[in-house]
Amino acid sequence: MPSVIFKKGLELKHAVAGILAENYQSPLVEQIKADGFRYRAGRLTIHLASEFGFCYGVDRAVDYAYQTRKRFPDRRVILAGEIIHNPHVNEKLRALQIAFLGDPGYALGDLTPQDVVIIPAFGLPTATLQALDQRGCTLVDTTCGSVLNVWKNVKRYAQSGFTAVIHGKAWHEETQATASQALQSPGGRFFVVLNREEAGVACDYIRHGGEAAALLDRFRHAVSPGFDPDRDFARIGLANQTTMLMSESMAIGEMFRAAMRDRYGDEELEDRFRAFDTICSATQDRQDAVAELLGKQPLDLALVVGGYNSSNTCNLARLCAAQVPTYHIAGPECLESVDAIRYRPVGSKQEITGRAWLPATGPLAVGLTSGASTPDSLVGATIERLAAFCRTAPDA
Repeated sequence: MPSVIFKKGLELKHAVAGILAENYQSPLVEQIKADGFRYRAGRLTIHLASEFGFCYGVDRAVDYAYQTRKRFPDRRVILAGEIIHNPHVNEKLRALQIAFLGDPGYALGDLTPQDVVIIPAFGLPTATLQALDQRGCTLVDTTCGSVLNVWKNVKRYAQSGFTAVIHGKAWHEETQATASQALQSPGGRFFVVLNREEAGVACDYIRHGGEAAALLDRFRHAVSPGFDPDRDFARIGLANQTTMLMSESMAIGEMFRAAMRDRYGDEELEDRFRAFDTICSATQDRQDAVAELLGKQPLDLALVVGGYNSSNTCNLARLCAAQVPTYHIAGPECLESVDAIRYRPVGSKQEITGRAWLPATGPLAVGLTSGASTPDSLVGATIERLAAFCRTAPDA
């Protein structure tokens, strides 16, 4: 029997509003917004970005998860992966007795029509969706609208005989789901590039050709099955993971446009190259707000709050680190003391402990932002902890 699918909530928004506010909102953050996104406490001034934290898609996904638990109190509820990339949020969902696909006893083959499965905001690969449908599970779809917009363009590329070149992280759930959309049409192909360097390798091949085997070996985890660069680079369409750095996505798009022009000439460009702006507006708003924050006033340091595996949070940290000492922290607990901070440096995959991170004396200006999967409650707790450190400093 085909699955029952809920795509617009479960009509319990008001029933879960109280617990959502308790778990994820912050009166302090609301007050700071009302005060012009500035917070002062003694020698400390915090400048909060004008756009930060939960975006609409994340807020909706978390809301739907709580509604699901409320609607089906006596059934197993399973998340088909992290609903968003924030460990605090996922831990709270586990506390509601929501399991995760892959937990013991919750493999795909263990599911039954009595199980309720939540599709995360990143979406799922089409093969996984088909398997869930075959199991007859009740599905609650929280896939973000911005992701669906990318899928629509990738499907159009495939239907028109264009290879989808995706700027994204080949291992990321969203990019894997997006890439799978290209395979829904006969002959559909995809090719994923992480950054300008990888785009440059592909563009060199487009211009000059080369050893196909070497190219395929380098991108072996980032291309569709049976990919043939001599055939499949003849027509390409650009797309991207919605949380990538917009300036980089645009630069990569121009790199491929130039390569196709060089290879085929201006007269054939329209028939061989397509591109659409598929960066999420919330991602762009948060990146723009960081640029504005950095340009307004001198800062001694910046704090970026959010999950280490959150792409959009990592990109906010990249933007900050280009201009000011920056600490990407998972949450307020990472501020261990006035001398010690646990953070992940930009470009690193490991959390480290920094020392003497907080200037001990004098006025202190801190810029603060958070990723689209970070609740205001964590931002508020981070501000309170930082303010407490400054109050105990020698000249506070």
